[in-house]
Amino acid sequence: MTASPLQSFLPDFGSPGAETGEFAVSPIPAVNVASVPQRSPLRYPGGKTWLVPHIRAWLGRPAAAPAVLVEPFAGGAIVSLTAMMENLAKRSVMAELDRDVAAFWHAALREGAALGGLVERFEVSRENVIALSGENPRNVVEHGFRTLVLNRTRRGGILAPGASLARAGEAGKGVASRWYPRTIMDRLDAIAAVADRITFCETDGLKLLESLLSAGCEDVAVFVDPPYTAGGKRAGKRLYAHNEIDHPRLFRVLAESGVDFLMTYDRAPEVEAWVREYGFSAVQVVMKNTHHARVPELVISRRPVFSHVD
Repeated sequence: MTASPLQSFLPDFGSPGAETGEFAVSPIPAVNVASVPQRSPLRYPGGKTWLVPHIRAWLGRPAAAPAVLVEPFAGGAIVSLTAMMENLAKRSVMAELDRDVAAFWHAALREGAALGGLVERFEVSRENVIALSGENPRNVVEHGFRTLVLNRTRRGGILAPGASLARAGEAGKGVASRWYPRTIMDRLDAIAAVADRITFCETDGLKLLESLLSAGCEDVAVFVDPPYTAGGKRAGKRLYAHNEIDHPRLFRVLAESGVDFLMTYDRAPEVEAWVREYGFSAVQVVMKNTHHARVPELVISRRPVFSHVD
């Protein structure tokens, strides 16, 4: 993967501003995901639909909308999809290393109609899902479809090895509880409408980011949502097949590039130390996990973005 399509994109935003002491709580609350448009067909663990108001505030500032938004750890790609569908950036570059997730994005962006046809014809049942999971896909559409089915029928949308199928599900519907063919097809149609503005790369996101930023591109913003394995976090290891990432290197790459970015992390001592080391700004957003515990998450940027949001 080379940076040639983006040779004219990344700006120098000058030296970063520092923020020390306790991290303030963001003036933008974590929203109920039902209150914002659901753009992605994938139920991605650790998805960022709740962050959409922060994304709008970040990219929607006067003269802030970038020519290209880079999302090196795409996953469910809610940020790129939101940016394209709401015209918060002109183009998006998404990367994903996981082979199964990548197959879905290849299919959704290049063969959306064929993928939608498989969705329409599939009769969801535990037996059919198990049979599909054991098949060897013949092409990228079948591979992407298998990813989509397993994502929407497994507990929590988890695709990592060992994940189990939903049992009771919503209203006792089991594996069918999150399978909404018409809704999924509508989302695929919406993706197809902006697909010509999205470049998808099946590659290591950090390596792609380093390549793009070292090329001296201009007018680019970067959204970073890496697997949460910093600070001894185990969730990323359980949720994602590809969960190893050099977190200090990621912070260093962003710091040295001068690029405008937004990054999310679970709050951990190591993360706090890196934020302060590089003079980044961060605000807390308090989340509730599946056990209703309040978990602080950090939204990190090069300079303060959310201090004075109306």
